[in-house]
Amino acid sequence: MVIKVLGSGCKSCITLKENTEEALRELGIQAEIIKVEDFKDIVAYGVMSTPALVVDEKVVSYGKVLKTKEIVKLLKNK
Repeated sequence: MVIKVLGSGCKSCITLKENTEEALRELGIQAEIIKVEDFKDIVAYGVMSTPALVVDEKVVSYGKVLKTKEIVKLLKNK
């Protein structure tokens, strides 16, 4: 599983990455987390509002910081 956190590196983006790491720990899932900060790359996903979360190349959230429990729910349904 590859998870990408799209954003400029702002506090919201950092928090989303941390919450994602915590969700993975809770689920016992190994995944690669990649931070994508280049605006061209972010726009290529069709995202105009960050932070955004991409799981296996599918945008699952954008424009808000998901809580750990929300990410757990998304990953369980994957």
